[in-house]
Amino acid sequence: MATVNSTFRWPAAAGTPEELLKRAREAADLAYAPYSRFHVGSALLFADGTIVKGCNVENASYGLSLCAERSAVAVMAARGLRNPLAVAVVGSREDRDDYFTVPCPPCGACRQVLMEFNPNLIVVLASAQGPEILGMQELLPHSFGLEA
Repeated sequence: MATVNSTFRWPAAAGTPEELLKRAREAADLAYAPYSRFHVGSALLFADGTIVKGCNVENASYGLSLCAERSAVAVMAARGLRNPLAVAVVGSREDRDDYFTVPCPPCGACRQVLMEFNPNLIVVLASAQGPEILGMQELLPHSFGLEA
């Protein structure tokens, strides 16, 4: 059973939070993380059931590394998609298999990027008690914007 920390409506025709976490795990298995050995995967869910996955891609020049969430957003944009309903994020060191027991929330930069596409985004994190569900505005209550 999902732990709910915000008021939201899970998209009925979009599977379950557990299924979205599994898709994020599939993405984490593809991560390129030779430096940190920390594999992260994300999965964006859209109203029609489409799921776009992303994984972290590290670089020897650490600042050029790409987080899993921003990787998924880049794929989303390249496919002409907008307004994801939910994102699931999982992460684990490659010498452990605790993807579904330790929460791996998006970093601050990823929170801002995700907020750009849906300020009401549902965020699904894994935990030992099952999926933890938060609202993006809980994670980033004072996001940056260029609204007049």
